[in-house]
Amino acid sequence: MQNLTMLTDLYELTMLAGYRRHGMGNRRAVFYMFYRGASELSYAVMAGNAQFKEYILGLRFSREDISYLRSLGIFEEDFLSSLEHFRFEGDIDIMPEGTIVFPGEPLVRVKAPLSQAQLIETAMLNLIGHQTLIATKGNRVSRAAKGDKVMEFGLRRAQGPDAGVLGARAAIVGGCHATSNVMAGQRFGIPVSGTHAHSWVMSFGSELEAFRAYARDFPNSCLLLVDTYDTLRSGVPNAIQVFREVRERGGKPLGIRLDSGDLAYLSREARKMLDGAGFDDTIIVASNDLDEYLIRDLKQQGARIDLWGVGTKLITSDGRSALGGVYKMSALEESGKLVPKMKLSDNPEKITLPGAQEVYRLYDANNMAIADLITLQDEVIDFAEPLTIFHPQDTWKKLRLENYTAKRLLEPMIKRGQDAGNSPSLEEIRHHREGEEATIWEQHLRLVNPQPYKVDLSDKLWQLRADIMHGQEGRA
Repeated sequence: MQNLTMLTDLYELTMLAGYRRHGMGNRRAVFYMFYRGASELSYAVMAGNAQFKEYILGLRFSREDISYLRSLGIFEEDFLSSLEHFRFEGDIDIMPEGTIVFPGEPLVRVKAPLSQAQLIETAMLNLIGHQTLIATKGNRVSRAAKGDKVMEFGLRRAQGPDAGVLGARAAIVGGCHATSNVMAGQRFGIPVSGTHAHSWVMSFGSELEAFRAYARDFPNSCLLLVDTYDTLRSGVPNAIQVFREVRERGGKPLGIRLDSGDLAYLSREARKMLDGAGFDDTIIVASNDLDEYLIRDLKQQGARIDLWGVGTKLITSDGRSALGGVYKMSALEESGKLVPKMKLSDNPEKITLPGAQEVYRLYDANNMAIADLITLQDEVIDFAEPLTIFHPQDTWKKLRLENYTAKRLLEPMIKRGQDAGNSPSLEEIRHHREGEEATIWEQHLRLVNPQPYKVDLSDKLWQLRADIMHGQEGRA
């Protein structure tokens, strides 16, 4: 991975220079990242941790970086000199990749000297925000497919190479099974898959000739695109003829792909034709501007599709262009101790939470998630005892828990600037996501009008927030 130290907004650097000038840069600080929800993001799939860790461990200003900053003419020389030795030396705790997460709760907690905690804001929101967004879209698409495999193939429509490659990785985290993206396959060990384009068929004298040529080249992975001219009167019959020839030569044809037309009707008719010809073991792949809603509708209409190729609307997260990630200070050292901080606003949804925080997921006796509880990190809560949780705004909405268990969600990623050692493989991340997803009730994950998942505050955190909001600065 390239050095991303300069992947930052200018105001991060001007603040660093200001902190240094005022003698504040080494004061201990706590920040946390969360996201603000919407109907398409009533839940999210955490992703991007691996790339964020690489960024943190590689955080170095090169001579070229410093020379460029000097050319801007806005920084003092002693500040620029200090950047030569800049390293991240703090602690970062993070939700593991693949975890199902919800709006408003800490996804990342950073404890570090103020300057270090400040600088990493932009890169964090970029790296985690983008992959979490695409992983969530991939999860929604995969859930709509209800067990059918989904292939990501949006590289040509992605907003640049990095978005295409890291987006493919994120789609796999979310639930997709393969990608057409060869670079992503090489870099992350993702299965790659694909067939030919319409231009292949159009390059030969006839559709049948084109199919025969492809089948000779790839006898055991022969997947033919059948909609170049006429799907049911030409494409499928020609595919069946070629499949017979492949079988006679000892090969095993894979199937056909539909890329236009009424996919529900065409797939049903194509299935009948393939089965009738003795090719009931072949698959039907569908593409053509698919998303979770269209896949859901096609399945409801009885489409006979085995594998869904989803491109543009997955890789660009159509319907929600950004995660809405936020990174805010929640505590700062004053006179030798950490003092809780919070942002106030006329918009209630923009009021942040104070203090160093912890997040627990509470489960019922069947290991199904009940709620997430945000506490202050130094709180001691006896989860062996009954617990009453309540809605942070509508406090009369309460739930008493007795037979339950609790799991801390934030895990160490960086400790004193060093790798804390937790670097799961992509396959392990997928397994984690599958396990996490199985603990969340369907009503919280459905595509339309999902039931909001409970994210509550402990009594102590709720009271601290109330004190600060009422002008007591949390020190009473």
